[in-house]
Amino acid sequence: QVQLVESGGGLVQPGGSLNLSCAASGFTLDYYAIGWFRQAPGKEREGVSCINCSDGSTYYEDSVKGRFTISRDNAKNTVYLQMNSLKPDDTAVYYCATAKDPSSWSDFRSWGQGTQVTVSS
Repeated sequence: QVQLVESGGGLVQPGGSLNLSCAASGFTLDYYAIGWFRQAPGKEREGVSCINCSDGSTYYEDSVKGRFTISRDNAKNTVYLQMNSLKPDDTAVYYCATAKDPSSWSDFRSWGQGTQVTVSS
């Protein structure tokens, strides 16, 4: 059974950092894309970053480019999202999901339960 479990969220001041983890079970990360998404209160869920999304590359939305870094540890079957220079606008529940050869964010499935990130002074 495919399962994704997010962790690492919390409360951080503006300018701070967090490192989110997405632990996978029931499948091997090597052959799938993993995407990080977020949903702020009153807003739609949006994709922010993806690894192995196409030709093994990484992708970042403009809003997080240069501040967030996605990485993968195949031995631990885990994907990470290192978030630096956090802003209040980054406050959201963060989710990870998986897809096989995705062509858009809507191709992702098997959502985790999410982890709350709150950026506030």
